[in-house]
Amino acid sequence: MASSVSHCLVGAPPPTFLTPSICPFHETFDAKAFGTRLVALPKTTPKSSSLQTRATLDDKGRISTSPSVLVPEEKQPSKEVEDCVRVLKNAAKTRKIPSEDILYAFSVIEKAKVDPSSFLETLGGTNSPGRTWMLIFTAEKKLNRGKYFPITAVQRFDAAGKRIENGVYLGPFGNLTFEGRFSWKKRILAFIFERIRIKVGPLNPFEISFKGKDETEPSNKDPFFIWFYIDEEIAVARGRSGGTAFWVRCQRID
Repeated sequence: MASSVSHCLVGAPPPTFLTPSICPFHETFDAKAFGTRLVALPKTTPKSSSLQTRATLDDKGRISTSPSVLVPEEKQPSKEVEDCVRVLKNAAKTRKIPSEDILYAFSVIEKAKVDPSSFLETLGGTNSPGRTWMLIFTAEKKLNRGKYFPITAVQRFDAAGKRIENGVYLGPFGNLTFEGRFSWKKRILAFIFERIRIKVGPLNPFEISFKGKDETEPSNKDPFFIWFYIDEEIAVARGRSGGTAFWVRCQRID
């Protein structure tokens, strides 16, 4: 890829000659999520006041309706974010959602600042070798343009081992994978690739290690992703150079 997202290619619908294990949806994927009719998204984000009146119980069990300041609950995405997530899930399944709708969904999700406290575990699981995700759509900086990713690219994140693997798969022609380590801070995942594996046709793969890499923790001087949304089915992030993309959970490719 031309941007930082390209540092972690993770791709499009698997060609028909790929094995069934490269299904773009995890076997626990909830298909009902796609049965919901698309909701027309508003073009502006509704404003809300932080000072509202709500019914509460005092320490004696009596109901009080005095004004109280409501702290935004980041763990509960807004209705607009939920609608945008549905748009992306439909795009992952059908690849027929217009690019402008996906770009708008990216914008809404990014501005929502969803609580990232569960992101890493959801992205990389609790045990090695972690979880795998297939790249579906990439957008240019400032969300001016975007397109469905044209080849099969899958990324694996191992939260337990802090390892990352990025692969491009061409069916019987072979594949190309990069492996390395990552660090996580709040919602930022920085990474360094340490080795590359190349497989051509039926031949056994061979590996090349990168020289000159030390054991310092990856930082924002290295390639990184800023994650805006992650659930059990899709993930949305922006790369170092400003490009935004989304992935769908998939089965591991061996």
